[in-house]
Amino acid sequence: MEYRTPLKARTALTTLLTLACTMLLTAPAAASVYPLPADGSSVVGADEAVTTTYEDTLPDLAHRYSLGYYEIIRANPGLDVWLPGAGKRVVLPGRRILPSGPREGIVINLPEHRLYYYPKPRNAHEQRVVITYPISVGKMDWRTPLGETRVIAKIKNPAWYPPESIRKEHAANDDPLPKVVPAGPDNPLGAFALRLAAGNGEYMIHGTNNPTAVGMSVTHGCIRMYPEDVAALFPLIPVGTKVWLVNEPVKVAWVDGELLLEAHPPVDAEGQTVEPDLELLSKLLDQALGDSTAAIHWDLARKTLQAADGIPTVVGLAATLDTPAAAARTPQRVATGEATAEALKRQ
Repeated sequence: MEYRTPLKARTALTTLLTLACTMLLTAPAAASVYPLPADGSSVVGADEAVTTTYEDTLPDLAHRYSLGYYEIIRANPGLDVWLPGAGKRVVLPGRRILPSGPREGIVINLPEHRLYYYPKPRNAHEQRVVITYPISVGKMDWRTPLGETRVIAKIKNPAWYPPESIRKEHAANDDPLPKVVPAGPDNPLGAFALRLAAGNGEYMIHGTNNPTAVGMSVTHGCIRMYPEDVAALFPLIPVGTKVWLVNEPVKVAWVDGELLLEAHPPVDAEGQTVEPDLELLSKLLDQALGDSTAAIHWDLARKTLQAADGIPTVVGLAATLDTPAAAARTPQRVATGEATAEALKRQ
């Protein structure tokens, strides 16, 4: 006897499968997880690209591929943010130079608007990884503190007790706040929060009810994440986890004889974006060079710093000097000529 699925059932099944596929294609992606290089290199990941459909916006793609608002916009300066159109190539920046400092706990680089988490391996044979998420940070006079702190509490479905200063700000803008905002869709803390020891415990890493703003400097000093990102991070973080908040707008690294430069718009102590600092670039390049010698394409280095698009760019090559006496002077920075410039273009 042959059994056939009734037409209505087949239609319903097809509809469910189509819906499931659509959800998989449009749902936000999980965090970026990168194996830590065995050689100790600080460069992980790779840039990718996608082709837009008519319905896509850059914030939608940022959310889908675990990127921040400005992160995807700066990587695609020629595209309209809200109407890029169908068939456009969108760069998804995924190659990263890890911030300096310990490879443990949580490291948050404020200019990069990105959080890095280094989970402890369960045994000596487990591959070490870094998990990274886009974030929002404090703006203007609502400054996010720098330095080392730690997680002191984990809170599910937190209520929000807006400080008096924030209530006064909202009242002045004809948007009064209650003394307590209960958990729910109107709560700006989202469903999960990690309280930090910094200050008097008022700083938190938490979710949001406004995902589009992730990747901006729009919070009152706290660290805001996509709802699904903080939900994934929350169970991984034990109380006591160390947290480093750093301000590194410029990162440099050596990889296979190439000098990489990654630049982000700098932020000052109050979270405001400021102009790139060429003197800072020079100092960081000196630190990266150490006792080695490099041929640096200075025009390209300056353009990379000023563009501040967050994409690591080759700006120099390892070099050797012709005479032993010259080689003894360290560190060395050699201005590039045509030959070196052409070599950099070929990378």
